[in-house]
Amino acid sequence: MADLAKAEDLLFRRTGLDQGKVQAIVDDSLKGTDDGELFLEYRQSESFAWDDGRLKAATFDTSQGFGLRAVVGESTGYAHASDMSEAAMKRGAAAINSVKTGRSGSYSDAPRGTNRAMYGDSNPLDEVAFGDKVKLLQDIDAYARAKDPRVKQVSTGLAASWQVVEIVRAGGLRVADIRPLVRISISIVVEQGDRQETGTNGAGGRAAYLKFITPNLWKSDVDEALRQAIVNLDSEPAPAGEMDVVLGPGWCGVLLHEAVGHGLEGDFNRKKTSAFSGLMGQRVAAKGVTVVDDGTLLNQRGALSVDDEGTPTQRNVLIDDGILVGYMQDRMNARLMGLKPTGNGRRQDFASMPMPRMTNTFMEGGSRDPGEILESVKDGIYATAFGGGQVDIVSGKFVFSCTEAYRIRNGKVGAPIKGATLIGNGPDVLTRVAAIGNDFKLDPGIGTCGKSGQSVPVNLGQPTLLINGLTVGGTATARAAAKGIDASAGGMGR
Repeated sequence: MADLAKAEDLLFRRTGLDQGKVQAIVDDSLKGTDDGELFLEYRQSESFAWDDGRLKAATFDTSQGFGLRAVVGESTGYAHASDMSEAAMKRGAAAINSVKTGRSGSYSDAPRGTNRAMYGDSNPLDEVAFGDKVKLLQDIDAYARAKDPRVKQVSTGLAASWQVVEIVRAGGLRVADIRPLVRISISIVVEQGDRQETGTNGAGGRAAYLKFITPNLWKSDVDEALRQAIVNLDSEPAPAGEMDVVLGPGWCGVLLHEAVGHGLEGDFNRKKTSAFSGLMGQRVAAKGVTVVDDGTLLNQRGALSVDDEGTPTQRNVLIDDGILVGYMQDRMNARLMGLKPTGNGRRQDFASMPMPRMTNTFMEGGSRDPGEILESVKDGIYATAFGGGQVDIVSGKFVFSCTEAYRIRNGKVGAPIKGATLIGNGPDVLTRVAAIGNDFKLDPGIGTCGKSGQSVPVNLGQPTLLINGLTVGGTATARAAAKGIDASAGGMGR
């Protein structure tokens, strides 16, 4: 495990900045504010793209910069630059002074201290040679094509980053973190007659490359993507109407993430623009439904030792046995709501301001056997994978497209179906949960969450779930339902 103390001063050593002078700039610029910080970032990243039997792209990038934020009441002044110099920071300090004009605040208490780390601190970009990464992509392509003659296209992505951050607050507190992140993604197109279908899979997390690219692991990822594509070759048009829906474990938690998770973020509730606003302490879901956001899960894609304001992450129970008990908070929204920060203040990079964001968000498992849940459905669908969706935070309305789903008749899982979409309302769906499986699992670490133009890595998960009376529609129905949905608040990508 990493030692957070080792991360301290790393950015100062890399940039040559004088700690005393930087601290003086922060102290002066944040005098009279309610909150704020200097966020320093250094990042190395690489990505490989393989398609059509050859390497299409290989990129490497190094970036660094700072973001200086002053908060007074609900107002925020923010300045950022890629120039890591004291002169640039002084110019940034002058720019944010306007937020203090005619106002004064009392600087908030600092985040609690920690030396706990949720991942190692080694740089994954240095662990595997360039040639070995290219060979891995070649091997994946060859393996997939040898598995089945119907394979027509193999697209593979490999990405890694190594991010060093340091948060400097007025008064001398400094919090640092070193964050590795890797991901492998595989997409396979198969062709049979005049029909083509696609299957996708992948894995990732805050760990070494070798955890995900050993032959037994990447072959398993290829097998799963190929299986999904072949299944869809025999898919039939999806039915339409209101019916019972069984959601598979793991990645199907994307529906929970989008339709419910964003609505439990503090900013939307402080502004009363969430469908969950004003419902604290009330029943918002069926009994047995417990929803958690936990940034402390070791090595997971959404894990953070500390958030981007320096607050240690924690296990936050949001819905407990159907009762709304908590929101995800950054420092500003927590202060304005009279609550405590929960370690959910996240930002995409130094050029972005922090806001309440999810980390690893999931519904806990129940006691029902998944097979028994399926057998209880007389007529419905079984969805095991989604391609993403849209959600309106204010109304809770959502539309999600299934990438793998099956028809259920008389308790038997039948033919695969194509073009199925799930249409509904997040808070309403929670009340329709009729059975919760005992097979909880997280997704394999492939999710990227979008909100207000910022993207951050996340994990999600759930057990098998039975939802009664959910609207199922085809592609045309989904397009009609999606009209008017403002997806700017949240969107999930794979």
